[in-house]
Amino acid sequence: MELAEAKQKFIEAWGKLGSEWGINRTMAQVHALLLVSPDALTTEQVMERLQISRGNANMTLRDLINWGLIEKQHRSGERKEYFFAEKDVWTIARQVAKERKRRELEPVLKLLNQLQEVEGNEQDPEYSTFKKSVTDINKLAGNVDKTLETMLKAEENWFFGSIFKLFK
Repeated sequence: MELAEAKQKFIEAWGKLGSEWGINRTMAQVHALLLVSPDALTTEQVMERLQISRGNANMTLRDLINWGLIEKQHRSGERKEYFFAEKDVWTIARQVAKERKRRELEPVLKLLNQLQEVEGNEQDPEYSTFKKSVTDINKLAGNVDKTLETMLKAEENWFFGSIFKLFK
């Protein structure tokens, strides 16, 4: 397989994986393109290589910057903006986990904490079932939150060493 074909397959696979993880397919594809590009790319280069519109490219690049996965670079004497992706996969994984935690888990934890304050009659089956479900889900979400916090603070070797110990 030639390098160009391999890059295209990687970009497509990363896009599919991203969409399965709840991330926009185009966002994942732009990220993949920047991951496998040794040099920073302009918006026009991203548009050309992925056959996407300027609006889609601009919005996607802005989203990737907001996620902390790419950086905008300027070159002296040039008006064009260049975009470069972090290449360290552990850093990428931590950044994605951090953003998903902030966007998804933290709002759910806030809501679950509010729902645990619901008042009712312990003898009422609807109330007791609701209260137990919310409490159990809150406990699980709290454990997920602690695990993510550990991952975000951990170094790669320590984290994976700890995970592998669980499976022994």
